[in-house]
Amino acid sequence: MTSADPAPTALTLDVRRIQGITLDLDDTLWPIWPTIERAERVLHRWLQVHAPRTATLVTDPAVLRELREATARERSDLAHDLAALRRESIRGALRRAGEDTALAEPAFEVFYAERQRVQLYDDALPALRWLSERYPLVAVSNGNADLERTGVARWFRTGFSAKAFGSGKPHAPIFRAAAASIGLLPRDVLHVGDDAALDVAGALNAGMQAAWLVRDERPWAEGTRPQLIVPNLHALCMALDG
Repeated sequence: MTSADPAPTALTLDVRRIQGITLDLDDTLWPIWPTIERAERVLHRWLQVHAPRTATLVTDPAVLRELREATARERSDLAHDLAALRRESIRGALRRAGEDTALAEPAFEVFYAERQRVQLYDDALPALRWLSERYPLVAVSNGNADLERTGVARWFRTGFSAKAFGSGKPHAPIFRAAAASIGLLPRDVLHVGDDAALDVAGALNAGMQAAWLVRDERPWAEGTRPQLIVPNLHALCMALDG
């Protein structure tokens, strides 16, 4: 945005209207990349034992990431299913190394189990307790975190993943389905997430109010600004309690 550009429209939070809250998971309740990097290291150790040529091929985690990105380009039908993309990228690495592609399934399970071992942000658990006492909570995620295995299921009425739903954020249907799951219209729901395009723009376009959780220094680069911008979940609770 240049100095000549008009400022994005700012919306005002209507706390009285909020009857339910939808929450993103990755990078909202826990940092995702330390989790993914650890899971990739565990996967690599498993491959060293069970598929050593593949392990050598993907010694640099960036290689497996490149394979996953190539798979995403080739398999656009799996764009909403990060688990399937990960599984197919492992299969591609095994194939390239000339090893048994059937190992992709157990290899993925090793990765997936470690991916669920998340470290919550310090403010996440107190916020989940506070919010769940006042609102029905629904998880809405494009990732493949499992509510039970990550240990946060007790705070949520239900959860929607792009994989299970068939499409993800920023498309309106997943937001509207999340609202309907707790008997609400989108206008009565506040969505909270860290991604300006997927979470905020998506929720606003679906008719929800939106709170942008920005834990670092990032300028707003989308169109209409959300009703609320907060640096952490404690600030979210304070704003709702205000």
